[in-house]
Amino acid sequence: MTKIMLTGASGFVGSRLKAALAFGGGIHVVAAVREGRADADCFAVGDIGGDTDFSEALADVDTVIHAAARAHVMRDQTNDPLAEYRKVNVEGTLNLARQAVAAGVKRFIFISSIKVNGEATVNGRAFGADDKPAPEDAYGLSKLEAEQGLMDIAAETGMEVVIIRPPLVYGPGVKGNFASMIKLVEKGIPLPLGAIHNRRSLVGIDNLVDLIIRCIDHPTAANQVFLAGDGEDLSTTELLRGVGKTMGKPARLMPVPAGLLQFGATLLGKKAMAQRLLGSLQVDISKTCELLDWKPPYTVEEGLRRCFERSD
Repeated sequence: MTKIMLTGASGFVGSRLKAALAFGGGIHVVAAVREGRADADCFAVGDIGGDTDFSEALADVDTVIHAAARAHVMRDQTNDPLAEYRKVNVEGTLNLARQAVAAGVKRFIFISSIKVNGEATVNGRAFGADDKPAPEDAYGLSKLEAEQGLMDIAAETGMEVVIIRPPLVYGPGVKGNFASMIKLVEKGIPLPLGAIHNRRSLVGIDNLVDLIIRCIDHPTAANQVFLAGDGEDLSTTELLRGVGKTMGKPARLMPVPAGLLQFGATLLGKKAMAQRLLGSLQVDISKTCELLDWKPPYTVEEGLRRCFERSD
């Protein structure tokens, strides 16, 4: 039986992944959590950082899936955001990786972020897995530094590393911007987003989980970077309409020109928000599909429907 140690098991991605692994059979999952009652399948390790002790959780583990992280914070109030991200996302990740090597772990799967590639794509050119990284914020930079450190460890020790960079992840229980969008559509609030022609890639939680599971033992995954996605790109307008259709509550969208919205957002100091709503961010998952003989099992339409059909 394969034994997997999972971090971030109580998070949005980790909790769904843990359930899927348990359901599949043939896999023994142990979780490393911040706090809580420790037992044979759950180890409280405290805050993740450069001195966290993972040794008990790593005993006899074949594969580590590292989904825990200091998540992206929209309005970070800390004095040095990069230092705070580095404590968890870089120092904590590399500390875990070194301990994994010492414990004889064969493969280390790291859930990174598309922010390593950058914040936006232009002229219809999607980000590729092997493009030169271009992070634009502290979170993206911390994820890149963790990736680079992991690849160095892989080269030095022989432990296999797999890096997965998802874009925005959606699904049952999602929080953040996607949840806010759902609430606005549900309340029937008119939105000036009826004429947006951008292209954005998303990944449904069940597609992402399926990809992570594929990477556990696929031989060609070793020491590769993969981008995750649903394989379909939507405009903000199309996404809002899709959400409304799924909920049975048509989105009330006003066709305000994107240029006017961009101008207004700039005046109000909301350029970052405007970029997420009006700009494009496309990912090319062809490498992922070809090397892993994989394709997303669910369409965007099915993924949106699952948002409302399931609450587990």
